[in-house]
Amino acid sequence: MGINITSVQTSSHGVWQGDNPLHFSFPLLIVQTVLVLCVTRSFAFLLKPIRQPKVIAEILGGILLGPSALGRNKAYLNAIFPSWSTPTLETIANIGLLFFLFLVGLELDLASIRRSGRKALAIAAAGISLPFALGIGVAYVLREAIYPSVAFGEFIIFIGVALSITAFPVLARILAELKLLTTRVGETTMAAAAFNDVAAWILLALAVALSGGHKSPVVSVWILLSGVTFVALMMLVVKPCMEWISNRSPKDSPVREAYIGLALAGVFAAGFCTDLIGIHAIFGAFVFGLTVPKEGELARMLIERIEDFVGGLMLPLYFASSGLKTDVATIQGGKSWALLVLVITTACSGKIVGTFAVAVMNKVPVREAVTMGFLMNTKGLVELIVLNIGRERKVLNDECFAILVVMAIFTTFITTPVVMALYRPARRTIPYKHRKIERDQPSKDEQLRVLACLYGSQNIPSIITLIEATRGARQSPMKLYTMHLEELSERPSSIMAVLRARRNGVPFWNRTNSETDQVAVAFEAYEQLSKVSVRPMRAISSLPTMHEDVCGVARAKRASLIILPFHKQHRANGVLESLGHDWRAVNQRVLQQAPCSVAILVDRGLGLASRLTPESNDHNVCMLFFGGPDDREALALAARMADHPGLKLTIIRVIWRRRPTSAIAQQEADLDQAVLSEIRGQSDTLVYEERAVDNVVETVVAIGKSGNYGLIVIGKHQVPGLPVTSRSGDRAADHCAELGATGEVLAASNSGIRASVLVVQQYKNAAVATAGGEGRPGE
Repeated sequence: MGINITSVQTSSHGVWQGDNPLHFSFPLLIVQTVLVLCVTRSFAFLLKPIRQPKVIAEILGGILLGPSALGRNKAYLNAIFPSWSTPTLETIANIGLLFFLFLVGLELDLASIRRSGRKALAIAAAGISLPFALGIGVAYVLREAIYPSVAFGEFIIFIGVALSITAFPVLARILAELKLLTTRVGETTMAAAAFNDVAAWILLALAVALSGGHKSPVVSVWILLSGVTFVALMMLVVKPCMEWISNRSPKDSPVREAYIGLALAGVFAAGFCTDLIGIHAIFGAFVFGLTVPKEGELARMLIERIEDFVGGLMLPLYFASSGLKTDVATIQGGKSWALLVLVITTACSGKIVGTFAVAVMNKVPVREAVTMGFLMNTKGLVELIVLNIGRERKVLNDECFAILVVMAIFTTFITTPVVMALYRPARRTIPYKHRKIERDQPSKDEQLRVLACLYGSQNIPSIITLIEATRGARQSPMKLYTMHLEELSERPSSIMAVLRARRNGVPFWNRTNSETDQVAVAFEAYEQLSKVSVRPMRAISSLPTMHEDVCGVARAKRASLIILPFHKQHRANGVLESLGHDWRAVNQRVLQQAPCSVAILVDRGLGLASRLTPESNDHNVCMLFFGGPDDREALALAARMADHPGLKLTIIRVIWRRRPTSAIAQQEADLDQAVLSEIRGQSDTLVYEERAVDNVVETVVAIGKSGNYGLIVIGKHQVPGLPVTSRSGDRAADHCAELGATGEVLAASNSGIRASVLVVQQYKNAAVATAGGEGRPGE
């Protein structure tokens, strides 16, 4: 049964009163939104292993739901996506687009673009001009073949823009996923893409101003002049006002709700002004975003308030609506498919050849130049905006729209696999022999390099206390690298944060992130108070690949030890609360691929009760020694603690009475006895005792629950044959193989143990140690 568009109401009275909710705009919008999100998220999950950007999943989801696939069923299409619901869906989607373009303007730093250099500007110019010129020929062919009634001037501009633009946000995401943002290729490409992005908006504004079926060319001139006046007023009048508002919001203080409301209203007002002029409303939102100061609490709060809702809910609706309007079935017959091949070939060749030629002229190596060409060929966000505006303005018909959408999908889809196959950053082999703390010939002058990872400011007290304990007063000097690990999400701000990176290949902390600021400031203060040289760093990466950042930095800095926080965080009530399985998986992958020894810290308030100083006398550490390589590595770490004047170390050698005898066990026992004898004579403050036991678990738990020690140090894998099994079902619930058998017992949530636990795994891969590491040495 058809629905009269003029009689459509917002909400229904419910099925019990005879109403079908799908005949009312609001409940139908809810169903459409849920369906779009489920389908696009499913596509995103399927495409994640091949590292495709989320925009591809959102477009494909819309195509699946639209007339190209499921929409062929007219009953489904009329029930879920009837024609009368299109204005409502597109209005909501365009509101999301409006605020997303405001965020793009807010994140786009014009000052950094001006500093990018002539090379990036030349590459961007070539990457725009050649495909735009080739687009004129393609526009002529398309117009003659499938759309002869369109005005040629408007058609040329839209086709030229569609073929020449680079999707800056999508490119940033791809480079971040491939860990190329801080390479020479990534830096140059992003700078060129930023130039390209600004040029694309100018060209699109020109295209919109010239389109619309004006009866007189004077109208287009007035639109352009009004647009220039609008930009001038925003920069000369509105920008100082936004700077004044930003200055009235002190750092680390809440921003007044009136300022937030004023900024949100400004987005709509700026959008209305450009729509009133005759340019699309998104230009007003974009320019308004440029007027907001990049630093300060106002920008941070606006991003925090807007981007999750817009990026997670509203923007997928916009891209899905593009897919809903794409009917691939209009591309039929040899002529249409030939035109599709022509468009794709022209777009790829123009962008790649133009970028490659200018890059080579600027002395960029050939392989890097080709890689930059494919990266600059990335479409997506801006491409879809251009195509949708062209369709709204009747510059593109359904067949042209479908051909160009398929072109955008194809060019973006091939970027990641081609770049992964084509480009591998050059790696240098550097001397790297000290991959563990235990050394055959220790030297007092040899520097111990430690990489300490943190999830956030909650890890600061425990890591500082642990480092202070292990630096040792009479031991070799220590060089500490701290790395704040942050998840790279789909949020634009997290991607833009990666762009603020140093040339050493490791993203650094910046003042726009208050938590990262706390981490860096705390360790800078510790460096001033201690003899430890500290270098704070920041790694922003997706969780499945974060271990590559950790292992890569450890290798580049020639670290002997990586310290990782346990994936469960200590809370005020004493409970260990899990951060999620994904963070646990990060630790597991680091343990498997680390180029050096690794220690996992199970923190139960280490460093919170009192600060460890040379004058303190209330810090007690226990080292449980069972035997084996990992225990000897833990013993070497504990030996450094014995040198700290404010700390008391107790080494308890646990001897299992029923320990099996074998040649291997005897060989390990001899090595264990040798290192124990050597360490016992090193310090007068060290307490050593031996305990022969029948039940290892009861002994371990009793020591942990005694409350005599703030920290217990153990090796991950003890001597073979040692039976460590839980007394109850706690271990099954808290199974953490990365801690080893003893570590699991000590980290169990319901064990009543109050001490923090440090589980040490010794580096064992002799083949890699001989071959040397990869990366760039840095001090």
